[in-house]
Amino acid sequence: MEVIGSSGYFLAACAYAVFILLLLAARNKTLAGALVLLAAILVFASSLSAALQTKQGFSLLIVLAIETLKLAAWSLLIICTQANITSVKAFVSHPKIKQYLQIWAGLSVMCWGAVLFIPGSVKLLFSLFLLLNLWLLVLLEQLYRNADIKVKWAVWSLIIALGMATVFDFVLFAQAAMVNQLDFSYWYARGFITAIGMPLILISTRRIKDWSVDVFVSREMVFYSSMLLISGVYLLLLAIAGYAINFFGGTWGDVISIAFILLGGSVLAALLMTERLRREVKVFITKHFFANKYDYRIEWLKSIEQLEIGASDDYYHTATHIICSSLNIQQGALVKKVSSGNYQCLYQQNYRLEADDLRCLTTVDDFCQQHGWIIDVRELAIVENSYPNLSLDAQACRQKHIDIIIPIFMKKSVYGFFLLAMPPEQGLLNWEDRDLLFSISRQLSNYLSLNEANESLAESKQFDAFNRMSAFLVHDLKNIQAQLALISSNAKRHRDNPDFIDDVFETVASATGRLDKVLTQLRNKQLVESSKKNTDVQALIMAVVKQRNVDMPHISVQLALASRICIDEETFSAVLNHLLQNAQEATNDNGWVKIIAEMINDELHIEIIDNGCGMSADFIANRLFKPFDTTKGNAGMGIGVYEAKQFIESVDGTMQVTSQVNEGSHFKIVIPGKSI
Repeated sequence: MEVIGSSGYFLAACAYAVFILLLLAARNKTLAGALVLLAAILVFASSLSAALQTKQGFSLLIVLAIETLKLAAWSLLIICTQANITSVKAFVSHPKIKQYLQIWAGLSVMCWGAVLFIPGSVKLLFSLFLLLNLWLLVLLEQLYRNADIKVKWAVWSLIIALGMATVFDFVLFAQAAMVNQLDFSYWYARGFITAIGMPLILISTRRIKDWSVDVFVSREMVFYSSMLLISGVYLLLLAIAGYAINFFGGTWGDVISIAFILLGGSVLAALLMTERLRREVKVFITKHFFANKYDYRIEWLKSIEQLEIGASDDYYHTATHIICSSLNIQQGALVKKVSSGNYQCLYQQNYRLEADDLRCLTTVDDFCQQHGWIIDVRELAIVENSYPNLSLDAQACRQKHIDIIIPIFMKKSVYGFFLLAMPPEQGLLNWEDRDLLFSISRQLSNYLSLNEANESLAESKQFDAFNRMSAFLVHDLKNIQAQLALISSNAKRHRDNPDFIDDVFETVASATGRLDKVLTQLRNKQLVESSKKNTDVQALIMAVVKQRNVDMPHISVQLALASRICIDEETFSAVLNHLLQNAQEATNDNGWVKIIAEMINDELHIEIIDNGCGMSADFIANRLFKPFDTTKGNAGMGIGVYEAKQFIESVDGTMQVTSQVNEGSHFKIVIPGKSI
């Protein structure tokens, strides 16, 4: 066994001698090159001394002393590679290098001093090697786990070589610490392990040019390294306990020691595979090693990627998807505040919210405007006074799956809300969840504001085109007016002149044709300025119906109005006229159109119903209220329904549309009854 062991160490010494010659020939003058050369020389010296130790009979402590220096050299090389330390000045001043050298020197002096001056203290030396090998193993794991693909390709052989030797030494010295002596069957095999690792280290020295790796210390790296460190410390404690049992156990000490080690190893394996322990370690790392639960760099890049792939014409969908994915949930909705007390659901993801379900947001609106808080409805339901002065039916919200309410602010005012439904197993929001949601909601408010501003700009450009066209039409009207005025001024002198009469008829015919063209384009599109006044809505509706009943089908009326409201009478009349005209044009002469109006709880409710051609849900969602989008060709300009909706919302009213293709349409208007 001694011959085989000496041969292994001699083989390792020869291998590293060749390696040293190759390093000297390469003339690598970098700091990392010097550390590799130093480590190779120490491995050569350790292997050669181990090969000669059995024949020459000198103390094994000489070999272990060189091993102490060798472990320090390899560890310093790995630290320099991780931290991109490339100069001697940076090496001397870097805090990680200082920390390692201080701990290494302190432990080495203490343990070696005890071995040299206190008899029977060799177990401290074995414990020193156990700790140093564990530390090197953790450094190797950190280096490989956090390197990118290209760097992993370069360092994998170095990691395997050093990792193989380090794990072997860890087992060797752990056993030695337990029984207070080396197992020479392992010790003699150690030389072959060292020799096998040299070609792998040589491969990495050829692949890595400057020995620098950019490493980002992620949560996962700290977690796995911590678990590895926990395992090593646990095994070290087992070794100490095993030694104590063996020392005090008498003749049964060996049996009890082995049983204890096996039991302890089983407990360690069970703990490492227990999800609860893993979660607790992660929580501990999050609290004590990181400022935030979330990696905002990753969250930000993920949000940017989703914004890039999101459809530009459906930004409400994109915003809702981003806020949901931040918490890994599937249900969410984006609600916009139309006016005080009125809310519109712009997008729903796996939700089924109705307009009545949004009425609870009125009190939330006032609360969020004052405090700016994210509201966890689940917390409100179980924690008393968690949201002071907030009057909200938490149970009703939970029944509608409204668990989280996130306010969206634009210009320091509430624009709307994100509504989220949380999975039953997910706990209440903590402060880090709220910070993340606040950050994302602020970014999404800018995203929504920008896209809505772009839409408004596009509409403004269309209105500019409309205004330019109107200028040409006004010009035509002025020319017609000038022609007619000229006829009037010449009538007294030339009324008996046949040629004048012919010119008059010709001019009137021309003017009639031009006026007919102008009126066709501007029908019901005049911008009339007027003011609000006390209006008899019943009389107004009857007047509009009388005007529209010159066309077919005739409109039937059901009115239950006894009060008057303050409203812009002329604009309101034009809005009803246009909506009734659309209903008539969508219905054939044998169909029917009716208007129903009544006052309910001081609100004016008007319904316009027909059994005409109807509209699809897609048309209502994407085209009905879009300006300059018309189905009438050149006969219309596509701003009638848009203007109607704008006017109704300007008086804090709402307009809802339901329709079925080939079955008819139903327009419902609700206007606050501000009577005077």
